[in-house]
Amino acid sequence: MALAIQRARFYQELVLLDQLKLNFVAIASHELRTPATSVYGVLATLVERGDTLSAETRDELLQVGYEQADRMRRLLEQLLDLSRLDARTVAVEPKPLVLASVLEEIATASVPGTKVEIDVAPDVAVVADAMVLDRVISNLLINAARYGRPPIALSAERRDRHLRITVEDGGEGVPPELRPHLFERFSRSEEARGSGLGLAIARAYARAHGGDLVFDPDAPGARFELIVPQR
Repeated sequence: MALAIQRARFYQELVLLDQLKLNFVAIASHELRTPATSVYGVLATLVERGDTLSAETRDELLQVGYEQADRMRRLLEQLLDLSRLDARTVAVEPKPLVLASVLEEIATASVPGTKVEIDVAPDVAVVADAMVLDRVISNLLINAARYGRPPIALSAERRDRHLRITVEDGGEGVPPELRPHLFERFSRSEEARGSGLGLAIARAYARAHGGDLVFDPDAPGARFELIVPQR
């Protein structure tokens, strides 16, 4: 009887996993179809009618094609990240890092031209994987710049044998109806312009590192905390 129950549960898990995979492929295909269609439409117009278009119209079409191609590139990179994380083939290699300089580099590269207040002592060291920090923090900063308001702040403190890196902004925060699904794949508000994969990937990277990524619902703006275990 116990063996039969175990097999039934295993079968149900397989069915659920197959359904999740099918849903994921369907949604991913839908997300890719929009930018792919836009890029094809731009190229087809330029090839078939390029000689009859004004220079201004051609420039506008090229800009649209570039933006949509970049959107498709970023989505493909995110899907590749997810496949590696699901397969547990992401190599996490923690090394001693000077936290302040690493966070400054991430902020400069991910949100150029946006002021980010970094409150981290220059002598704070952390044992972490630089790639994981970049994947998580850059995603949070980009979201803060897109959907939040200044000030955008980066801070860090050691607590409970963990290093906690906080990213927060002065905006209105995450809508209450979105909070229960915040870290689910393809979860996003109607106003969001992204794929809805960023936070899911960020949390997966944090957990692959042995830590976590959490949202603070009591903060006035959007406040996220990356928990990095320190051994």
